[in-house]
This record gives sequence, C-alpha cells and structure tokens, in this order.
Amino acid sequence: MELNQLTDKKGARHAHKRVGRGLGSGRGKTSRRGQKGQKSRSGVSINGFEGGQMPIHRRLPKRGFKNKFRKNFQAVNTGRLQQAVDAGKLDPGKPVTIAVLQAAGVVGKAGDGVRLLANGELKTKLTLEVAGASKAAVAAVEKAGGSVQVATPKPKPPTRGRALARAEAAKKEAEAKKAKIEQATRGKAKGGKGQTKGDKTKGDKTKGGQSKGDKTKGGGGVKSKGDKAGEAKPAAGGGNE
Repeated sequence: MELNQLTDKKGARHAHKRVGRGLGSGRGKTSRRGQKGQKSRSGVSINGFEGGQMPIHRRLPKRGFKNKFRKNFQAVNTGRLQQAVDAGKLDPGKPVTIAVLQAAGVVGKAGDGVRLLANGELKTKLTLEVAGASKAAVAAVEKAGGSVQVATPKPKPPTRGRALARAEAAKKEAEAKKAKIEQATRGKAKGGKGQTKGDKTKGDKTKGGQSKGDKTKGGGGVKSKGDKAGEAKPAAGGGNE
C-alpha cells in the first residue's frame, strides 16, 4: 500500500450543511427550525417560559430537601450472602468484611460501608463486620448461628466555623484543668516531703537534749566544778579532826 492509496473509512467525513439557502436547498424556508424569530436563532434558552404567566415549575409546591451530608451505603441482602457461600466465593470460617465482599464480587465500590438487609434466607454461620444492619437482618444472622458487628462511625474533626472555635475552646479548657490537677498533686507531694523532714529534725533535737540532760543530771556523768569543790572541803575538815 502506498501513501496515495490511504483513504478514510466510509462515513468518517460529512459534507457541510448549507442552511438558510431558501426553499430549493432541500431544508425548507426556515432550515427545518419552523420559526422566524427568536427561536430560529442559536443560543436561545426559553424552555419553561409561558408567555409571562407563572410557569409550572413555580406553581407546583416544593417539599423537603436533599441532604448533602447523606451517607452512601452499599446494600447487601442475606440471600446474596448465601449465594456467594454456595458458589464458594465466601469462606464461612473467616470474618466477612467489606474487602472480602469486594473480592467475592458481592459489592462494587465501598462508598460509606455496607448495610446488611434481610431479603432472602441465610443458612450458613457467618461473622459479619458491616457499617449498618437492620434488626431483621441481625436476627436472621443470629438465627443461623452467626454474629454481626456494626462499626461505630468516627466523628469527623471540625475544620472551620463555629464548630472549630468550640472545639479549640474545649481543648484549651481541658488542658487548663489538667494543668491545675498536676499542679495540685505536685504541691501535695512537696508538702508531704517537708513534713517528714521537719519531724525527723525535731526528733533528733529532742533526743539530743535528753542525752545531754541525762549526762549532766546522772551520777555517772561528768562532774561539774561545784561538785569538785564540795568534795574537797569535807576532806580537809576531816584531816584537822
């Protein structure tokens, strides 16, 4: 094949539509738009306009709202679990988590977790770890001898606004209380040590005083000068007699 033999596939190229060329062009007087004025132009969006009267989308009442913080759970029925067990995709001896369900093809995207529902019959004993479960589904699993563990959702930390300010204030207050408690415990510990030291020093002093007193008052202690003089005088008188 040569370069001059290369061609496009059939239908790859289309001839340009020549519109607005009158009645003999094959597309009519208004180029198949059916209008002459504003609706024959491009870029016009007047859908819902009813000539000035109150349009239908404003006449009808509105009820409720759509929560933008809603959770997107993947629903799994008990009958679907039994089918997976019968097909050999689920091992009854191991805990059934969302990762196991994804590997078995029971669940596609994880979303915000798996919610267990009670549509169908479950005959196999299973240990399920899910984000939510209905009362009937829990009863069906327990009837088969299994158990259901529902994970408690973790609250998201506040990132802005009044919630963040409240969280920071509560954190500071908790830190201040903790510091006060630690300071009080340290003060009590220091006071106890001081009392014990004082008791020891006082006891030593009293013991020392008692020992000195015992030495001075007792006969076996050191004799004073007065005692020596008194002994000497009678001795001299005895010599004269």
